[in-house]
Amino acid sequence: MTDSIPAKPRPEPRSAYRAFHEITTRWMDNDVYGHVNNVVYYSWFDTAVNGHLVRRGALDIHAGEVIGLVVETQCNYFSPIAFPDNVEAGLRVAHLGRSSVRYEVGLFVAGQALTAARGHFVHVYVDRTTRRPVELPPQLKKVLEELQ
Repeated sequence: MTDSIPAKPRPEPRSAYRAFHEITTRWMDNDVYGHVNNVVYYSWFDTAVNGHLVRRGALDIHAGEVIGLVVETQCNYFSPIAFPDNVEAGLRVAHLGRSSVRYEVGLFVAGQALTAARGHFVHVYVDRTTRRPVELPPQLKKVLEELQ
């Protein structure tokens, strides 16, 4: 039996994504190496996805009975982003389950054709009180299907 080596991740074009969210970098996002620190990218993933869901009326972060918990996350970096760059986060849904969704996010420096970074995270949707998985509510499912 031979082990197969996964393909090396590569930058992707804008056409690979279904919706976009603009993000402004901040002075504090840069680290001592002169580029945005890796932890900020994960914050941008969260901001882009949850911002999209809130704007589309699919998520009530203050009073909704259902919330999404991140259970997996990953990012590949291809080229640096630094303040004062503007970032455009592309979104798509790669997998939609009964109570979970895998989002894929591509981060573009404004105007650039290919991702500077791309990654994913998985939300499991749960009851806000019990923290037990629940079926995706109809409005959430509709918005997520639009991202497939």
